[in-house]
Amino acid sequence: MSELLQPGTEVDVTITYLRMDTRPTYDRPSLPLGPPTALIAADTPPVWYFLSLYSAVGGAYEWTDKLNESENSVRSFLHDPQVTLYTLIRSGWPAGFFLLDTRTPEVCELSYFGLVPEVVGTGLGTYLLQTAVHSGWDRPGVSVLTVETCTLDHPRALALYQKAGYVPIDQRITTRVLTRARRAQPEAKG
Repeated sequence: MSELLQPGTEVDVTITYLRMDTRPTYDRPSLPLGPPTALIAADTPPVWYFLSLYSAVGGAYEWTDKLNESENSVRSFLHDPQVTLYTLIRSGWPAGFFLLDTRTPEVCELSYFGLVPEVVGTGLGTYLLQTAVHSGWDRPGVSVLTVETCTLDHPRALALYQKAGYVPIDQRITTRVLTRARRAQPEAKG
């Protein structure tokens, strides 16, 4: 079992930047079977709604940047006409979300993506990511999709992005002070 790191511990973090230069060859996925499911784009969502999703999905992965921004800054970002928040609703409650950002000409950034802990490992992640990719390519003028992930994210995040068609183009190592206890990531074997 790996070491339990305490809040306040400084850790090394590898950020991987990925891009996709062509629309994928896989079809847009159908809604998953099972309980009632819907994907809904939000129109000028309230800051509290976004931050609730952001915390529910990213809390275990040290997503804290938006929590440290002013409410006006987050609202300005969310309400930009080139930014769209999509919520995955399953059994009547939010199961995950993604956010597309096309404020940079020709680029669609998958700024945020993830599932709440209760549905991780159910197969909804593949559906949601493939839908996000197709939605990004559907935006007018887009010629490249980008996303970034890091070693604090879910251990399968990088592989999931690559399976969806993203290709790593760069990496950067930085440090981060943990805000909550978490298990140390096992050392990569090579």
